[in-house]
Amino acid sequence: MMGSLDDRSDDEYSVIGDKGEISFIDYQRDQSVCSYDLNEDDPVAVSAPFAFVDGKPRSVFVGETAADSISITNNTDDQIDIWSIKIYASTPENSFTLSLMEPQSENSGVDAVQRFLGSFSLEDRVLQPGETLTVWLSCKPKEIGLYTSVVHIDVGNDKIERVVFLLVDNKISRSLVAKKPYVRGTRKKHFDVETYVVGSRPARISTHFKKRLRQYPIPKDVRELIENKQIPEAIRGGLTRENYAPFFKTLVNIEELKLEDDVRSFDMENVTMRRKGTQYLTLEVPGLAERRPSLVHGDYIFVKLASDEESYNNPYQGFIHRVEADEIYLKFAKDVHMRHRDESLYNVQFSYCRINMRRLYQAIDAAKDLDEALLFPSDLQRKRLISTTPLVPFNHLLNEEQIRSVEMILGCKGGPPFVVYGPPGTGKTITIVEGIMQLYANRPDTQILICTPSNSAADHILEKLLGEESVKIKDYEIFRLNATSRPYEDINPEHIRFCFFDELVFKCPPIKVLMRYRIIISTYMSASLLSAEGVERGQFSHIFLDEAGQASEPESMIPLANLCQRDTVVVLAGDPMQLGPVVYSKTAEEYGLGKSYLERLFDCEFYFNGDENYVKKLIRNYRSHPEILHLPSELFYNGELIACKDDASCLSIEVDLIPNCKFPVLFIGIQGCDEREGNNPSWFNRIEASKVIQVIERVIACEEINENDIGVITPYRQQVLKLKTSLESLELPNIKIGSVEQFQGQESKVIIVSTVRSTIKHNEFDRVHCLGFLSNPRRFNVAITRAISLLIIVGNPHIITKDPYWNRLLWYCVDNNSYQGCALPERVEESVNDYAGYEEGIPQHGEENNWDEEPRQTEAPLPVTNEDEWSDGWK
Repeated sequence: MMGSLDDRSDDEYSVIGDKGEISFIDYQRDQSVCSYDLNEDDPVAVSAPFAFVDGKPRSVFVGETAADSISITNNTDDQIDIWSIKIYASTPENSFTLSLMEPQSENSGVDAVQRFLGSFSLEDRVLQPGETLTVWLSCKPKEIGLYTSVVHIDVGNDKIERVVFLLVDNKISRSLVAKKPYVRGTRKKHFDVETYVVGSRPARISTHFKKRLRQYPIPKDVRELIENKQIPEAIRGGLTRENYAPFFKTLVNIEELKLEDDVRSFDMENVTMRRKGTQYLTLEVPGLAERRPSLVHGDYIFVKLASDEESYNNPYQGFIHRVEADEIYLKFAKDVHMRHRDESLYNVQFSYCRINMRRLYQAIDAAKDLDEALLFPSDLQRKRLISTTPLVPFNHLLNEEQIRSVEMILGCKGGPPFVVYGPPGTGKTITIVEGIMQLYANRPDTQILICTPSNSAADHILEKLLGEESVKIKDYEIFRLNATSRPYEDINPEHIRFCFFDELVFKCPPIKVLMRYRIIISTYMSASLLSAEGVERGQFSHIFLDEAGQASEPESMIPLANLCQRDTVVVLAGDPMQLGPVVYSKTAEEYGLGKSYLERLFDCEFYFNGDENYVKKLIRNYRSHPEILHLPSELFYNGELIACKDDASCLSIEVDLIPNCKFPVLFIGIQGCDEREGNNPSWFNRIEASKVIQVIERVIACEEINENDIGVITPYRQQVLKLKTSLESLELPNIKIGSVEQFQGQESKVIIVSTVRSTIKHNEFDRVHCLGFLSNPRRFNVAITRAISLLIIVGNPHIITKDPYWNRLLWYCVDNNSYQGCALPERVEESVNDYAGYEEGIPQHGEENNWDEEPRQTEAPLPVTNEDEWSDGWK
């Protein structure tokens, strides 16, 4: 950059300005600060030190001196005056020096190193025509991270500026360098599968269901509209009682089309299959262990010999008989196995398994017969009054809100659902377990169905019920229903006696067996097996939907629409301010599929206003230290949460990393570098990963903490893999690392959050496409409420302050003397009042409810055309 000191326009002055201080320059957002062309026609040509390598700052090693030259050449016929050469500013402060002598290497001897003198400015001098002056810029970094410096050369009437970046590594971060440069994945050639050689299907593992699922093909007109980026009429006007089925079926159509498209990204070309015994061919599928793609027993793929790609030979269908780590066991038609050679190359296409989508369509259709009180309680004219009787709880540790919730559950006689609103750590699972135990012990005519979004959550409910000391459930009266796709070894051996299986494959028992169980535990999806087996509406007196905020409304309808009658008691437990349903299509999410049934209930004033005949809010948090709880309570729960943890002692007293022993929330600021490798679109930040490892090593040095006490939350899959690689090399394999979604409903004594992002450019991309942590208040809420005793955030403060929630967290730490690391950004107080509460679900008191307004967007979001950085973001 070049600008005149006296006779040029203001626009040509340095973008850095005159203040000798910088905190953050985003080189990926503004490439001009590091792109300099050495032009021999310039009167004075100045080279750029530490040139970028493959578009990234040069990597140097911590503790070693890095140096590069700046050449200043006089291309005029006259002598020129160099008034000064000075370091305008550096981050970290004073980390770069100038000299006329090349700095000596560490191996040059003590005398040579000591003779070297570096300074922050050089004296003025005269440069003769054609003469070149060589100046050395050097840095001996003490910590890992991104180092920045700005050098000003005042020459003649010009001020010339050079901005320098160095990425400082240590052994850990250097070991995590991308093995291959990132190359955007390309779409594989798509071969026709309308006709194919049928594979060998696994032996029938399910009973002959009395109710068969229809196929529910996607309507041709909906497919054409979505492919043309248009919005179907059925969803434009929002949800009403009259359009319930077409509204949700269209949203599920849109979601299914997105999943169809996504699965194609996993297609493979020129891969081999290996013969395994006499029955199977095996195929290695990268990413399968992380369920990318998600393949289970009974799914199928299509393969074609690569040499046949241009021929009219039909592809082969291969059924999956077994899934192991990153390998699938396949069976094709017999002649395929006979002709196969291990060296043969195949092209592979993955198929999308529609069974879960068909279950959603069926449930949406069945919902037309539901009572109005369940689907649209806001239309009811009469208010419900629940008559209760005093409760003697089995669990004597229940608080007054939990006891009142159970009393209301026991007093319900059907009608609108009763909601147990449970913010983080308030014991909603304990509450519904108490309600279930009271029904089981005191009302022998009850039959209870409990549904959760995941197998792990369902297993947790089972464990809690079996662990109740006051009431012992008879083994033959409780059943854990599992999907056939669930691996047998996935379940706790102590719980296997509560399951039904054949040849180590789970299945649904016959209806005569089902009818004898008092308590059945299932996932939302697997509950469809009950109605398919012939279980009729009204069979269950009570249906509990746990973690209901994580399920889409069609998912919630699988148990409700098929099994509820007017007098069925429906209980929902969850928190609409935590993570909602996982929806892959942004269009479907925006138009309503991302809004859970639990969240929609709060459209009704009875729920919205907190009427305890409809909803009871738990407000006592038994998980977290009060200082960890304070900010989320203020931001999301009107400051109502009460910290009730018995042992509220602060681990920071024992951990020397923490500057304020009374404040167990620490923000460690570090500037790193966003990276990807190979054809994987997921991001990682090796500098930040190394800092996380350093933090873990210091935390685990505390005698009170072991591996199992630490959890690491990060939004990008590749960052998870990099951290796991490092921890395994340090023989610390038991530290749990995962996404926010994987940590919802869980807790750890110590939580470390790695935010990854180090550039505003990518931050804005994440904001538009709802990736990462930013612009998602619920994800923020879950991330910072998992910690029991110590919460540590590692990230770039200049990036996260662009989000009002993270901004509040950063300055919350700064105000409590609990910030360490790189220079802070300028403080800007951003209000979250426009976001908190109603922005993602629950309107705050006094705010107008505008959920029924037609969405402003009338066309589907345009595909990304100028960015190739699609990241999974765990969505």
